[in-house]
Amino acid sequence: MKEKIGYSIGSLLKSREILEFASIVDKNENIHSIWAPESWGKEAFSTLGALSQVTKRVKLGTSIVNIYSRSPATIGMGGISLDNLSDKRVILGLGTSTFVLVENLHGIKFDKPLIRMKEYVQSIKLLLKSKKVNYHGHTVVIRNFKLLEHSRDDIPIYVAAVNPGMIKVATKYADGIILYLKPKDELKRAIKSIKIVNQNQEFMKAFVIITSVSNKDPTKAALRAARTLAFYISVSRIYYESLMKTKYKSVVERIYSDYNKYGLAESIRNITDEMLDDFVIAGSINDCNSQIKRWKKIGIDLPILQLNPVKDTNGNLNYKDFTELWK
Repeated sequence: MKEKIGYSIGSLLKSREILEFASIVDKNENIHSIWAPESWGKEAFSTLGALSQVTKRVKLGTSIVNIYSRSPATIGMGGISLDNLSDKRVILGLGTSTFVLVENLHGIKFDKPLIRMKEYVQSIKLLLKSKKVNYHGHTVVIRNFKLLEHSRDDIPIYVAAVNPGMIKVATKYADGIILYLKPKDELKRAIKSIKIVNQNQEFMKAFVIITSVSNKDPTKAALRAARTLAFYISVSRIYYESLMKTKYKSVVERIYSDYNKYGLAESIRNITDEMLDDFVIAGSINDCNSQIKRWKKIGIDLPILQLNPVKDTNGNLNYKDFTELWK
C-alpha cells in the first residue's frame, strides 16, 4: 500500500469544479484528505460542508482558518457541525494568517500570535469535550459555557507554522503541524527539531507543496508553479522574511524587488530550475509522482499538494491530471 497524500484545493477552482474534483479523488484510497484554505476568497467551513456531501471517505481539513477573525467558540462550533455532517472526518487547521489580512480586511489588531495560538488550541480542545468551560487567558476568556452540539472529544487540531516560535507552539499543544514554503534543507531541520520535542508517533507532520501537473505540457506546469512561488514570496511578508534566512536570500530579494517595480511576470524570471526543484512539484504525472516520493523521504508524514492547474486551449483550468496522481 502506498503512503497517502492530501490535496489543498487552492484558490483558483470554481465551487462546482471543487465538488467534481473532490468526488473523483475520494475514490482513490491513496488520498488521505482534502484541505480548504481561507484568505479573502472562499470561506472554508461552508466549502468543506459542501464537500462532505459529495465524499464518503477522505478526511476534510481547514488549511487554514485564522485565529483572529473567529473566536475559539466559533471555530469549535464550525468544527463540530462539519464533523457531524461528514461522519467524523474533520481536521481543524489553524493559523495566524498575515498582518495585512487580519488588520486591513478584518479590522482586528494582529498581536500576540504565539500566545493567542496556544490559547486557541487549548480552549478549543476544552470546548470540544461537551463540558462547561472556564478558561482565563491573555487573549481568550470563556466563562462557564458549554457548547450545545457535540461530536468527537478529540477532533484533531493542526497548527500552521513558519517560524521556530510557532513550530514550538504546534509541537507542544497541537495534534499536528502544517508547514509551507520551505526548501528541502530547511524542511529537514524543522522536522528534526519537531521530533526532538515531540516523539508521539501520532503527531502529524504535514507539508503543503505548490503543485502543478500537465501531461500535455509539463513546461507550462512548471511556469504555473513558478508563478505561484513568486507570488507568495512577493506578497506575503512572513514568507519573504523566512526565506531571506535561507541560501536563496539573493534570489528572494530580486523576486521581491522586481515584483514591486515591474510586476509578477518580471519577478518570475528570477526563479531557477534549482529553486523550483527545491520548493514545488511540477511537470507530467510521472514527474510529479517521482517528486512526491522525494519529498516523502525527507520525513513528511503527509504531503498536501496545493492545486495550481494550467489552462487548456480554451482558457479553462485543467485540473483532471491532478486526479491521476498517486494511484
